[in-house]
Amino acid sequence: MADAGAGHKAHRKPMSWRFMNAVDSAVSMVWPRGAHGMNGYLFLLPALALVFILVVGLGYMVDYSLHELDISTYRLKEEYSLANYLMILERPVYLLVLWRSLLAAAIVTAITVFLAFPYAYLMVRTPSAAIRKFLLIALFLPFFIGQVVRAYGWLIILGKEGLLNGIVTSLGLPPLDLIYNYPAVIFGLVQYMLPFAVLLITPAIAAIGEDVEQASESLGANWTRTFRHIVIPMATPGLIGAAIVVFTLTLTDFAMPEILGGGTSDFIANLIYDSYFQISNIGLGAALSIVLVIVGSGLVALIFMIAGTGTLGTEGRKK
Repeated sequence: MADAGAGHKAHRKPMSWRFMNAVDSAVSMVWPRGAHGMNGYLFLLPALALVFILVVGLGYMVDYSLHELDISTYRLKEEYSLANYLMILERPVYLLVLWRSLLAAAIVTAITVFLAFPYAYLMVRTPSAAIRKFLLIALFLPFFIGQVVRAYGWLIILGKEGLLNGIVTSLGLPPLDLIYNYPAVIFGLVQYMLPFAVLLITPAIAAIGEDVEQASESLGANWTRTFRHIVIPMATPGLIGAAIVVFTLTLTDFAMPEILGGGTSDFIANLIYDSYFQISNIGLGAALSIVLVIVGSGLVALIFMIAGTGTLGTEGRKK
């Protein structure tokens, strides 16, 4: 009897197993096994909830944008009108800032993708594990530093009393004007967006087998022709994805124009902030937000129309 009791205790299930069995039983009561075919849709619920919240927020902004500010009370008028949108079209400063934002987004996207592609290619193709680790560390380190901190860091380096100007003045040359201008904003945005572009391009290059390049070279193509006609076309999904992400993030950026631009190179996001918190015109800020959403979404849709959504790997394999 004692031996049987000892054997029974030895074969008792651990507490963690019993806990998991209890959880499984509770889940089975709430979600019966017959409904397990719907499990995949459950994973969509968080995304659908976020989209729903976004749509509701956009709906409120559309409503606010159709109400003009009453200067006497600093409240939005009850009647609907297009006054805020007409103000955006009639005042050149808003169109100028929108054009400046679009131009910066295009420039930053072109420079970033151009720099990110060889970085990602070298990181994937290098045979040296030490170089690969170094490139990975250099890639991920910026993510541990916030954008605002990095922008202020560039102020220290590029300022009139900064490191670079210290070297220039020590050589007897006049200090350079390196901050509070448009090129400084472009420079800061490229440095900020580069890791994002590399991370998006790297999987596309890693998916290209080295045997493909070797086959091209064995057929008589040199490295340049292989890179231009084989590697770049096959890496198109990563290039397009990186371009879209960098473009949209740049177009909506606030910190770099605010800090490195010094108020002289504001983007449309800065105008939205000023409309909400400086002049307290919620209707105008909402109208600018809607314009930004329409312009950004329209340009991304245009890219998809030209390149096709299949370039991003969203189309299944054809049998």
